[in-house]
Amino acid sequence: MLQRIQTVFLALTVIGMGIFLAFPIWSKVSIAGEERADLTAIKLTHQISAVQSNITPVYYLIILAILVAGVAAYAILQYKNRVLQSALCAVNSILMTVIMGLIIYFTFYKTAKLFDPNLPGNYEIGFYGLVGSMLANVFANRFIRKDEREVQQSKRFR
Repeated sequence: MLQRIQTVFLALTVIGMGIFLAFPIWSKVSIAGEERADLTAIKLTHQISAVQSNITPVYYLIILAILVAGVAAYAILQYKNRVLQSALCAVNSILMTVIMGLIIYFTFYKTAKLFDPNLPGNYEIGFYGLVGSMLANVFANRFIRKDEREVQQSKRFR
């Protein structure tokens, strides 16, 4: 049924991915304040000076985030088939782990060499939207499995 707790957690996964898409993920400003690097779901921007910047498109982040939100929304509608719902949550976990790996790659390896290597940068609200989505997905999967165990146990009692 749609009023189960896992539906709420799957909806939170979709909302968290919307936050991930809408807000900046990471930013770094040099000590002097001249250079700046920003990561969003669409692009990685390295502002070298007031007139010069390098923009690297990262469209695969937006594609993966939309895919995660779509799978979570589809999983909400599969409330009658808990095994499929659990499998969809597992797929989402893998996809969100890939997104997290890409973000860590960009923040620690790609942009660390640009300027001020000792300055780590700051994670923004988009990153926390991803983390919230990951946690909500884990909780949704937990409650889906719990429901499935209860149904199997009730069938055994009949």
